[in-house]
Amino acid sequence: MADRVTYVGHATALAELDGVRLLTDPVLRSRVGPLRRHGGPPAASTASGLDAVLISHLHHDHADLPSLRRIGRDVPLLVPRGAAPLFERHGFSRVSELAPGDSIAVGAIAVTAVEARHSGERRGFRGAEAVGYLLEGRRRVYFAGDTDIFAGMEGLGAGLDLALLPIWGWGPSLGPGHLDPERAARAAALLSPRMVVPIHWGTLYPLGLARFRPGPLRSPPREFLARMRALAPQVEARVLEPGEAVSLA
Repeated sequence: MADRVTYVGHATALAELDGVRLLTDPVLRSRVGPLRRHGGPPAASTASGLDAVLISHLHHDHADLPSLRRIGRDVPLLVPRGAAPLFERHGFSRVSELAPGDSIAVGAIAVTAVEARHSGERRGFRGAEAVGYLLEGRRRVYFAGDTDIFAGMEGLGAGLDLALLPIWGWGPSLGPGHLDPERAARAAALLSPRMVVPIHWGTLYPLGLARFRPGPLRSPPREFLARMRALAPQVEARVLEPGEAVSLA
């Protein structure tokens, strides 16, 4: 199987590396609270044959329990430090916590948690962290989760084949701890991967608001590409629609 990454939507990506299938922050439903999914549903095969699921933090648009139940309670979950009790309380039986710097082997892939500058708290779980993940086998992939630029980000970039960088959120504005298109391009310049794919845009949006303020659904990737040309021209930027994949051959 060729190494590839499929953008499923929002912060959900399917990484198929060295025969290992890893799914990040799965949101597989048409609606999460007041947020409606725009575009088609994920392919049915997205949730099948997974070797592990990676959770970056506990916000509802990243740790969606109904989506995880759809995948199955026996699939290994890799979660930030302090987050395991939430999943164990809901019957997930194979939960491993990783703090920044911790690694675990999933088949031929080493999964390492790395720093993220973002609040990872959820009601009832105030001590849970937010993390990103490095996936390392024949290829090296960085999944940022939700984060702003942080001091150690440049050190993650050596030999990166792909960086999955968030460029927006789920509404018309961004709070702290997020990358907007310009800051995401600055992050790409620091990391200098071979390729960057923007995530966390155009998938989830408040119900009804798209009729009145549709800009954040479609404009972030255009702005990101423009900023990439100015700030990180050495990096190939590839915008994927949900369901599209990029080969890492």
